[in-house]
Amino acid sequence: KLSKMNKLLIVGTVAFDSIETPFGKVDKILGGSGMYIGIASSVFNINNAIVSVIGGDFPKEYLSILKNNKIDISGIEIFKGGKTFFWEGVYHENMNHRDTITTDLNVLADFNPIVPNNYKNAEIVLLGNLHPSIQLSVLDQMNSKPKLVILDTMNYWMDNTLDELINVISKVDLLCINDQEAEQLTGESDLRVAAKKISELGPKFLIIKKGEFGSLVFGEDDYYNCPIFPTEKVKDPTGAGDTFAGGLAGYLTSCSKITFNEVKKGVMYGTAIASYCIEGFGPNNIMNLDINLIEQRVSKIKK
Repeated sequence: KLSKMNKLLIVGTVAFDSIETPFGKVDKILGGSGMYIGIASSVFNINNAIVSVIGGDFPKEYLSILKNNKIDISGIEIFKGGKTFFWEGVYHENMNHRDTITTDLNVLADFNPIVPNNYKNAEIVLLGNLHPSIQLSVLDQMNSKPKLVILDTMNYWMDNTLDELINVISKVDLLCINDQEAEQLTGESDLRVAAKKISELGPKFLIIKKGEFGSLVFGEDDYYNCPIFPTEKVKDPTGAGDTFAGGLAGYLTSCSKITFNEVKKGVMYGTAIASYCIEGFGPNNIMNLDINLIEQRVSKIKK
């Protein structure tokens, strides 16, 4: 065991979400990829910090929630005169489908990330789903090469900034995308063939998420198919993917070395924590989550 806790640097959004699902409606609750990743990774015994930007309209009690979940918020810039990023979405009866009603970038439009000095040597960096140039700028600010850089991205960046995205992918160790994005990136519908092509771009590990069919983990000439945890009641899928990434990153930050086997375990933890996330609205269900509850779900996933 290391005497000092390892550090996880998270780059992502901290936002307001308004969400409607068949189970209810919430307005302007705490949201954003960085927030979900931060709270999910805090389950493990690590130091973590979020690099993000918010407006002067962001309530102090929301910042307190992050602090109470042991997250370092010194990298969250407060733009006094600006408004916080806002997303509004409505989910259908089949909650795999949703309509985005509003996306207001607000202060995120001119976001220039500044990595806190004491996180420029973080062992693990998780580049949340943002513009590739923002992700690159964070890597450029690191003082030492991280043990592992994880990249989360989406089809939007493939459509609009492909060259920059390929450049970022060449600099990361683990890429996390879904099956449609893997096909779009490589032109291959066979996920094993797609995985091989993606590994040639640079990443040592690849996770391809397949919705209710779990996720595939590729790396070190090995692969693993991780099932989902069957939850009884899906209330709100918002943030599930970021929670998954946060659980994975938090677990890997707590490891002394990164192997395929540890990535596989991290995916099980990410899956388990995400299964709690979707059982409540927003991040309500993953606040101060007990590691023992997560372990129970991880052991079921292993079985």
